[in-house]
Amino acid sequence: MVPFTEWLSQTSLSIAIQTHLWVIPTIQSIHIVGIGVVVGSVFMMNLRVLGWAGRDQSLHETVDRFGPWMSASLCVLLLTGALMVIGEPARELLAFSFWFKMFLVAVGTVFASAFMMAVRRNEPHWEESLVKRRTTKWLAVLTLLIWATIIVLGRLIAYDHIWGSWSGTPRL
Repeated sequence: MVPFTEWLSQTSLSIAIQTHLWVIPTIQSIHIVGIGVVVGSVFMMNLRVLGWAGRDQSLHETVDRFGPWMSASLCVLLLTGALMVIGEPARELLAFSFWFKMFLVAVGTVFASAFMMAVRRNEPHWEESLVKRRTTKWLAVLTLLIWATIIVLGRLIAYDHIWGSWSGTPRL
């Protein structure tokens, strides 16, 4: 991975990102706003499943309200995340926190997407019985924990050396 990060850091796009002082903070700011929208959307849908918010709407209405925001923000996160990797490849690609975060993003995205599709297909069934099941509630709690962990891991990328030998990031 080190040779790839060295090559990537020498590409013209990476050099352009690295040499303009405002680019990385701007990309990171957009990325953080996107995270807020995704996590807010996921939280609202899961809090609805748990019965802690949005009880004045059906689950289908909640998914219709927050699902498009989540999907659009995931696209923004993909773009800004790719630009951050290109701009600082060693910081990202050598970090255990980054790879663990990416794994959880994939899991969280699959959970959220599967949930939204299932609600859209079987809305009456969800309202009548599935929302009341303990398994569904535990999956909602698990999803909330996954996204909270993603936020923590994203922040830990800067401090990845805490993982010791699991991290390829050199200690500063």
